[in-house]
Amino acid sequence: MLYSLLFSLRDSYGVLNVFRYITFRAVVAALAALLLSMLIGPWLIRRLTELQVGQQIRPDGPQSHLSKAGTPTMGGTLILFSLVLATLLFADLANPYVWVVLTVTLGFGAVGFADDYTKLALGNSAGLPGRTRLAWEFAIAGGAACFLFWLPDFDSRLYFPFFKGASIDLGVGFIPFAALAVVGTANAVNLTDGLDGLAIGPVMTTAVTYGVFAYAAGNLRYAEYLHIPYIGGVGEVSIFAAALVCAGLGFLWFNAYPAAVFMGDVGALPLGAALGIVAVLTKHEIVFVIAGGVFIVEMVSVILQVGSYKLRRKRIFRMAPIHHHFELQGWPEPKIIVRFWIVSIICALVALSTLKLR
Repeated sequence: MLYSLLFSLRDSYGVLNVFRYITFRAVVAALAALLLSMLIGPWLIRRLTELQVGQQIRPDGPQSHLSKAGTPTMGGTLILFSLVLATLLFADLANPYVWVVLTVTLGFGAVGFADDYTKLALGNSAGLPGRTRLAWEFAIAGGAACFLFWLPDFDSRLYFPFFKGASIDLGVGFIPFAALAVVGTANAVNLTDGLDGLAIGPVMTTAVTYGVFAYAAGNLRYAEYLHIPYIGGVGEVSIFAAALVCAGLGFLWFNAYPAAVFMGDVGALPLGAALGIVAVLTKHEIVFVIAGGVFIVEMVSVILQVGSYKLRRKRIFRMAPIHHHFELQGWPEPKIIVRFWIVSIICALVALSTLKLR
């Protein structure tokens, strides 16, 4: 909105020509998202406290978490508001990829809101039935995948990192693959959101990584030099990614240990879905296994735990997701959080290296 207005005045005010550059608008969108989240955060926390929107604690979880019961939750609305408004202000709204990421993010945000609201209404940590939630998630992700598949000249191939030009044309199979990728990343981030600030740190490092991927893939010169697929127009998504980083940074100010507010499913699900759909748009779906390594390990730990217990009646970890395993081993919560952040930074650096290692 603001981009279109200001850029249209560039002939009268030459300085406004700077808005033609994606890099400039990404920086401005990031600063706007950070400012919005920092300004609105205290008010939102007060409102959530007044409305008694408190966290429901799992009775079978670590006993140290019982003291967190009643802490305001659904703080993810702060991230969504800052992220969406900053993107609407500074991205090119004529670009279809911008609307795809916004629609998927807000759609999963609605599912997360319904899940959080159900938990509060019922007074337990169960939320929406699993099948109901997954059905809505696949409907949103599948709809976005169908839209992309029918876009003129959209590339339905799956590219492999480390190999120059190695790809497989998925054809119509792109639709279920993309839907599964988005739903998988959304739930992986949701599983990671179990300690104060644990999830938002890796979300930010992964968003930085995919912001770079989006910018490079949307620039023909860079794409040819790096031997990555060129996707015209996808560079605008880097503005969304930059806003996501700083909206998350503003939220972390309030979510850092000990947290004054929790993200809730209204934050974790859409943030994961946002990363997933950006990975699909930039044709770097497989690289997410590296860039989002923390999320992948958290999700795999749950799969292994459940599978082992069903098959052998034995648990691999003391508790899953794996961050709870470290808690029960006696690691202090801040140590777990910071070490997971460090691992996430390393994963992001390795993922970025795939741009040249081909």
